[in-house]
Amino acid sequence: MTSIYETLESRGLIAQASDPALAGLLAKERFVIYVGFDPTASSLHLGHLVPLMALAHFQRAGHGVLALVGAATAMIGDPSGRSDERNLLSETQVRENAEGVRRQLARFLDFDGPNAAVMVNNMDWTAPMSFIDWLRDVGKYFTVNYMVAKDSVKSRMGSEHGISFTEFSYMTMQAYDFLQLHDHYGCRLQGGGSDQWGNITAGIDLVRRVRQSPVYGLTFPLMTTAYGAKFGKSAGNAIWLDPARTTPWEFYQYLVRQDDRDVIRFLRTYTFLPGERIEELERALAAHPDERAAQKALAFEVTALVHGAEVAREMQYAAEIVYDQHIRGIGERTLRDVFASVPTSTVARQRLEAGVDILEIVVAAGMVKSKGEGRRLLDAGGVYVNNMRVEPGTRIGAGHLATESLMVLRSGKKNYYLVQVTD
Repeated sequence: MTSIYETLESRGLIAQASDPALAGLLAKERFVIYVGFDPTASSLHLGHLVPLMALAHFQRAGHGVLALVGAATAMIGDPSGRSDERNLLSETQVRENAEGVRRQLARFLDFDGPNAAVMVNNMDWTAPMSFIDWLRDVGKYFTVNYMVAKDSVKSRMGSEHGISFTEFSYMTMQAYDFLQLHDHYGCRLQGGGSDQWGNITAGIDLVRRVRQSPVYGLTFPLMTTAYGAKFGKSAGNAIWLDPARTTPWEFYQYLVRQDDRDVIRFLRTYTFLPGERIEELERALAAHPDERAAQKALAFEVTALVHGAEVAREMQYAAEIVYDQHIRGIGERTLRDVFASVPTSTVARQRLEAGVDILEIVVAAGMVKSKGEGRRLLDAGGVYVNNMRVEPGTRIGAGHLATESLMVLRSGKKNYYLVQVTD
């Protein structure tokens, strides 16, 4: 069995381990590990990729993997890493979010085969319990002194808003998850982001007290950029795994824009590329930083993981040609996403099929303020259709479309306009 601890360590995926003996145990024994994902939104985001990659490495190394969708804990809210109270979600919202999260987990883990991952939902064992059941069977194992000493609680108690009893109780729920998974699946290891350390150690303590079983915890780093920003955040917004919330083009572009100081570290963490290939990219980065080979590899590999190889290839192709080569062979949705922020005009398909003088297209698109200005721009060779220069008097027809219904106009080097054909 592959030494999973060494693999994770070499890829920068370990922050803390609850026991120094864990590395040796993982090399000799098959473990079952679980990581929880609270469906507080309808999609996971790029920040969730660290624990997802860790789980995938565990499965590839032959260990058992449990992916927990925390529908119950999502209704309470984890205070870890927060300075204020979360807004409580309705049961309907959580149920809908959980479905979205389940679908995304299946892209990273193999739920079929001899070492199939298992997906569980903590609502299954939490919902049937009454409040009295919880206090007697779970709460009695936690002293207030113990809970208050946790950093996630301590920091909130010292804040202006404090912490509600609801969020104060969150760690007992996550601890009980570990006990349930230990009992029913033989789970001996809980993983999570480094901000989950307090919750993870609470689970370790509960299992050891109730079952007298040795269990362990492992945390993964919260990734930040060289500027100190959280990886997976752009202008204050999360980079979502759901293409309806973050388009594949935005996703790819976020990755390809990563700083030279970060990209090699991110390649180790967020891809399955072998070490030799990453070292090769590191040398290429040092020798030819302007070519951005490492960033392009990062963008392709992560986009392929999240959206599939076909989408990644299209994003790669679009990035290579869209600004300086003849625009063709790109899907309509991708082209629309690429030029989502540029001015858009329309032309009727029937009119276009009959042929329209380029001057009329230029004026209608808003590239110029008058026909006279448009003529001067055309005479100077400053008008491009799908990045191909057009001459004055050119009749624009359906053959000039880049996709079924889109055409890209450009004046100068960077002034783009989109023309949408309407039926």
